[in-house]
Amino acid sequence: MSVAVTLQRRIGGQHVSAVGLGCMNLSHAYGTPPPVEAARALLLRALDLGVDHFDTAALYGFGRNEELIGETLAPHRRRVFLASKCAMTGVEGKRVIDGRPEVIRRTCQEALRRLRTDVIDLYYLHRWDKKVPIEESMGAMAELVRAGHVRQVGVSEVSVATLRRAHAVHPIAAVQSEYSLWSRNAELGVLDACREIGAAFVAFSPLGRGFLGDAVADPQALTAQDLRRSMPRFQEPNFSANRALLPAYRTIAAEAGCTPAQFALAWLLHRAPHVLPIPGTTSPAHLAENVAAANLRVDAALLARADALINARTVSGARYSAATLMEVDTEESIQS
Repeated sequence: MSVAVTLQRRIGGQHVSAVGLGCMNLSHAYGTPPPVEAARALLLRALDLGVDHFDTAALYGFGRNEELIGETLAPHRRRVFLASKCAMTGVEGKRVIDGRPEVIRRTCQEALRRLRTDVIDLYYLHRWDKKVPIEESMGAMAELVRAGHVRQVGVSEVSVATLRRAHAVHPIAAVQSEYSLWSRNAELGVLDACREIGAAFVAFSPLGRGFLGDAVADPQALTAQDLRRSMPRFQEPNFSANRALLPAYRTIAAEAGCTPAQFALAWLLHRAPHVLPIPGTTSPAHLAENVAAANLRVDAALLARADALINARTVSGARYSAATLMEVDTEESIQS
């Protein structure tokens, strides 16, 4: 039996494209970013392909990504659902988690200026600063909504308990966390909790940071600045063990009549109607490939085979380094 997915999904009270665009790697994290003109062209191409959900953050490029989004998409603001994040920023060249209310308010004002807009459609607490009660940080987020600077609020990389505490202060429209065939933390409770409270689940790194798109042949060939080099799954002996899963996975995707990357996105879209993947890319060809995944009809038996092949029990290595795992609040799977 094949199953279809809807081309649009809901975040709070607004419909957005089922597949959005994570904009981080246009400015940050995966080696040298593309030239600005190429990045702008990719954003406009996404609009042409029907993408209207664009996700950025103050952290990405230490503000440069928000500036890129603002410069490129401000003329098309009515067609765009803008999501950004606070409480994790760049300070004197270093990444800092700071969820104090005054920092959240200041970061929002900076984001509005860089994004060239009067209001952000969805504003996330990028990380819960564990030195600050979640209620205080969310209280500042609620103030931003009342002031008209933000339409909806979300949280990122939180546990069920923290999500419920945040939701008690102000309704949470979306939770953004890593979710893919090889990162199943969301299935330990948050995915169900989102359904219960009516929140969307926005899945970042839905292609396993390129792994599920068969785009990482040798982690040692990645640039020194590429954050994947610090992730245990991309280090030996884990990487070789994980690579051994790919031949069978390629076969499943081929039987589905799609690319491995498209199958990974289709798998997520079939998990639940409130799941919205936001793959990132610097390639126009990969962008078109990702967007087309929303149109796929995939046989349920193939989805089940992939689910059994790549999961928390079969993937080797934690998704983050030990130090980074200390910074997040998610329920962790057995790899971690």
